Amino acid sequence: MPASKRFLHPEAIGRIARLDLRARQIVEGFLSGIHRSPYFGQSVEFVQHREYVAGDDLRHVDWKVWAKHDRYYVKQFEEDTNLRCTLLVDVSNSMRYGGAPMNKFEYGATIAISLAYLLLGQQDSVGLLAFDERVRNKTPQRTRRTHLNSLIQALTVSEPAHKTDLESILREAAEAYPRRGLMVLVSDLFADRAGLFKGIKLLRQRGHDVLVFHVLDDDELDFDFSGPTRFEGLESNDFLNCNPRALREGYLQALNGYLEEIRRGLAQNDVEYALLRTSQPLDQALAAFVANRQAANVKRN
Repeated sequence: MPASKRFLHPEAIGRIARLDLRARQIVEGFLSGIHRSPYFGQSVEFVQHREYVAGDDLRHVDWKVWAKHDRYYVKQFEEDTNLRCTLLVDVSNSMRYGGAPMNKFEYGATIAISLAYLLLGQQDSVGLLAFDERVRNKTPQRTRRTHLNSLIQALTVSEPAHKTDLESILREAAEAYPRRGLMVLVSDLFADRAGLFKGIKLLRQRGHDVLVFHVLDDDELDFDFSGPTRFEGLESNDFLNCNPRALREGYLQALNGYLEEIRRGLAQNDVEYALLRTSQPLDQALAAFVANRQAANVKRN
């Protein structure tokens, strides 16, 4: 059935409404808590010099050039009022894991739409890629507030499926969005780490800032299972019948090694990283995002 038809299904409409409402509540509560601080805002990029002509603003005269050449030149700037942000949302099968109130996919989708709501309210530009082993849905970068509906619909029809191939996805994102901006990756990062780091490195080489939200369920982080348990792979046909208490120590040791590898690899590429439990309040993701933007502004200034 074509994607456009799926939006007419009552269940799909209900998911859209819930995600929209949840994002609005999260963002408005967050903004109220920080008193709507102006943490984004306009930026300008220097382009070139040109000779001064009568009537030019003297504030733009480059006095260093005048001191060297005894001629007046003014700096020309290209105004860039919008942050260009691309949300990269993992919709692979492993994102289906989790229970109430939200599984990883629902949690990650809410993060993405909350950020979009926040950014569009600032008249920033937001696009989205929903992916597993390939891009499933892509929306262009737009600044209109009504664009939020397109972003929500892209995630609503992207039911989790298949595995994740982060290297090819990040490479495609770099090609699809060549202008420098912010790439926000929302994923459980259950993928080849070498491919992940190669893709991240490419984005950084293209001049993009990168922020990673690593979404995991409490079960995956704590492994508090008891009694005979059957574990089934979400992205394979593998399964394991075992006593989880006997495996917990080794599991947590392997998990810590995996998380350390992720943190170290991202830090080496100057990437901001936030590990989020699906039981955590979602406004913590917004706080991490705001901190990232403030740090980026400090670096530019």
